Amino acid sequence: MPPPARCPLSPQSGIDEVAPRPSKRMGVRRGRLDSSLFHMLVLVCALSQVLFVGLVTGQTAQLSVDASSQNGRTIPDKMFGIFFEELNHAGAGGLWAELVSNRVQVTGFEAGGINTPSNIDPWLIIGDESNIIVETDRSSCFASNPIALRMEVLCGATGTNACPSGGVGIYNPGYWGMNIEKTKVYKVSMYIRSSDSVDLAVSLTSSDGLQNLATHTITAEKGDFAGWTKVEFDLQSSERNTNSRLQLTTTKNGIIWFDQVSVMPSDTYMGHGFRKDLATMLANLKPRFLKFPGGNYVMGNYLLNAFRWSETIGPWEERPGHFNDVWNYWTDDGLGFFEFLQLAEDLDACPVWVINDGASLNEQIPSATIAAFVKEVVDGIEFARGDPKTTWGSVRAAMGHPEPFPLYYISVGNQECSKPYYKEKYVKFYSAIKASYPDIKIISSCDISSISAVNPADLYDVHVYTSSGDMFSKTRMFDSTPRSGPKAFVSEYAVTGNDAGRGTLVAALAEAAFLIGLERNSDVVEMASCAPLFVNDNDRGFSPDAIVFNSWQHYGCPNYWMLHFFKDSSGATLHPLTIQVSNYDQLAASALTWQNSNDGNTYLKIKVVNFGNKAVNLNIAVAGLENGIQEFGSIKTVLTSGWLRDENSFQQPDKVVPAASPITNAGEQMGVIVDPYSLTSFDLLLDTNTDKYPLLESSFHSSM
Repeated sequence: MPPPARCPLSPQSGIDEVAPRPSKRMGVRRGRLDSSLFHMLVLVCALSQVLFVGLVTGQTAQLSVDASSQNGRTIPDKMFGIFFEELNHAGAGGLWAELVSNRVQVTGFEAGGINTPSNIDPWLIIGDESNIIVETDRSSCFASNPIALRMEVLCGATGTNACPSGGVGIYNPGYWGMNIEKTKVYKVSMYIRSSDSVDLAVSLTSSDGLQNLATHTITAEKGDFAGWTKVEFDLQSSERNTNSRLQLTTTKNGIIWFDQVSVMPSDTYMGHGFRKDLATMLANLKPRFLKFPGGNYVMGNYLLNAFRWSETIGPWEERPGHFNDVWNYWTDDGLGFFEFLQLAEDLDACPVWVINDGASLNEQIPSATIAAFVKEVVDGIEFARGDPKTTWGSVRAAMGHPEPFPLYYISVGNQECSKPYYKEKYVKFYSAIKASYPDIKIISSCDISSISAVNPADLYDVHVYTSSGDMFSKTRMFDSTPRSGPKAFVSEYAVTGNDAGRGTLVAALAEAAFLIGLERNSDVVEMASCAPLFVNDNDRGFSPDAIVFNSWQHYGCPNYWMLHFFKDSSGATLHPLTIQVSNYDQLAASALTWQNSNDGNTYLKIKVVNFGNKAVNLNIAVAGLENGIQEFGSIKTVLTSGWLRDENSFQQPDKVVPAASPITNAGEQMGVIVDPYSLTSFDLLLDTNTDKYPLLESSFHSSM
């Protein structure tokens, strides 16, 4: 949008400062010149204001809301949630706060492969081949993680073969640099073995090793570390460096083996290992469910690399990890099945587990031999929900969570309805799960047309990836859906293509219109979540995404902020409305009443997407309210920007974010202006005999 015409000067401006000095030869009085110029400027101002107002009021529309309780309908209480998939380094190097890459506290140096010697990437040596040799071998004490790192130091502290100043050793750069903050404490853990005496410096330094942030020295007499020994300690940083590394150095001749090297911030979300800033971004959306762990990640390109829940639980040191062959990086499974359940609990969200049903993108287990996969899933449910005295419930309890997790949703497979054997196998999973846990809702990969008495489902999975224009049109996607039968779970939706960019305003507006359509059809749509959720800026395997981050920064894309307009929809009361407008089909709207849990106030929220290039003079009429609208305390929140393809960035994280302001003419009849290409929410404070008035950010509480 071009900027509105503005007066070059206001009547209060210093006209003397801008008026040309009169020529003495002309003999014109200065006062007359100033007066003429003033009237000319007033005329210019008036004309420009007329032109601007004409633009603003170029389109008129009537929006009528029936807010009577008898005609309202409750939106499902788990309507809007989030979907996490391990891609774009969303977990490894992202939400999971572990700072060491290959390998963390959970397994050793397995990312290089099972053969030895192997690649130790991203570990690198400090020194050269004349004073240090580093390789992997199969000496680990963990049967599931046999690979360890062997470091042979050829130089010594003194003499002709003295080590370089500062010693020699190895270092790990983390995931594109470690963010080390001043005064913060970092928990370091590692396993060490050596038949020699040990004098090892463990340091957090700058990426070039020149700035020392914190050091701990490990010393041991000969024989003290003859067997694998776990060493744990804290490092407190004296400075901040967003591109740091962990280094292990010595000036002592000998051989040392390392395994399970970990650096974790002591300050994580809820103390459960999640990066605090990123988890807080999720919590601010108030998600009602968390679908995990994928996506294609669940399947793998090959079953060898599929997500297997039972290999991601228990002590971290004993988790083998696996290669994420779909998105092409190693995952240590520190963020495993237990952690996903814990994250859902921390977010007060219902877990939705996507199971592997014996299929990868390139392989398929025949139905006749699927029994083992079925049993594994039933065992996984027991791990989540079983009594601590059960076989798998006791494993969960041993991990520190004796109370069951509320797992009530299972999604069978991922976009697999067209694959051979899927329907036949699906019935076996469905029957086995329902036999043991009849209260679990099962989600099918098939659409509603394929679901029947012989192929039953509680919900069916829907994925929508399309252009912004088509996404806007899909606001009516479910209008003609049969009102009986299983409900839709729109678990993946996103605007993709040229106008999506890396997360644009126009994409967010199209998705908002789509979600308004889901609200309107929430009698046949039970749940919805966007995809993908996270992207590490250093590994953009899929774009656009809702939240962008690197080792120390993060920001929400426009569609992340768009989701804030819907975080109060779950469980709210939806009201019917009509829009009357001539020759303009670019509006989508919904109306609902919701209660702010922070202050107890009740609001009538009217959301309007204007997907066109005309400002709309919108006349709102509300009928049927049991309580009137208060004169003060109502809020208008707008998401828009100067250009359709505006994006947020690390340099401008707030370029496209919601802006809130008070509504001065709140009432059951009110005229408002809806900007072109915008999402606007009118939160009208209802009179419920309360003296409490909200802050401007009421409907976006704790959103920043």
